[in-house]
Amino acid sequence: MANERTDSRPALLGETVEEETQEGARMSFLEHLEELRRRILYAVYSLIAACIVPGLYADRIYKWMLAYFHQVLPPEVKMIYTQAADGFMFEVKLVLLVGVLIASPFIFAQLWLFVAPGLYAREKKVVIPFVICSTVLFLAGAAFSHYYVFLMMWGFFETFSNEYIQFVPTIGDAFELYVKMLLAMGAVCQMPILVFFLVRFGIITWRFLARQWKYAILIITIVAAVVTPTPDVPTMLAVAAPMVVLYGLSIGVAWFFRRRDIAQV
Repeated sequence: MANERTDSRPALLGETVEEETQEGARMSFLEHLEELRRRILYAVYSLIAACIVPGLYADRIYKWMLAYFHQVLPPEVKMIYTQAADGFMFEVKLVLLVGVLIASPFIFAQLWLFVAPGLYAREKKVVIPFVICSTVLFLAGAAFSHYYVFLMMWGFFETFSNEYIQFVPTIGDAFELYVKMLLAMGAVCQMPILVFFLVRFGIITWRFLARQWKYAILIITIVAAVVTPTPDVPTMLAVAAPMVVLYGLSIGVAWFFRRRDIAQV
């Protein structure tokens, strides 16, 4: 086989399907459901195991997170909870969130193993790079939200406090917004991975992405406006800018992993 990266053309009627033919076509609908159930169970098991360590340090994580939320609040203002179980549930949810971050490589591995039957044999061998790239991108998006985007939004909400009103958030509302932004930015950073699959399944091409960059900028702006609950421009730009960079990176991914056996749309 030549060193050049080429894919075999789809087999015609009556031809023998080569070794690299997609196995997913031979799986029945019930087999796909069973495979999905198995992968979800393995992901849940990995999440439970990943929660053990943060569970042992739940009190420290709890206080560290409260101090994080308090960064943009005046020293005399304390966060509150209005339901008896809110403090306990906040700690439980926090442990689960840390568990998701720790278990993210295993969760992405299960995702890859689920979609792998629909890929060519050579593509199934990139499971380790896929897991590493997906995990790094997800954690990078989560870190960007934690250290930059969320604090910008949190500070924006606090600016409306004055001598007549005071921003006194509940831990439930604060954590809900925090998780929403963290997961949203982590998901947004998966754009190159999503493009990889769309290209390999012949849905899009790199030329299509390059030609549609104007519409992509518009869609990114709309998504940034929807994702961010604040109307201030700096926060929207903070969310949109990484998405624009990721779109450019996705074009490069689409070009590198392009299929040579299909027409360039």
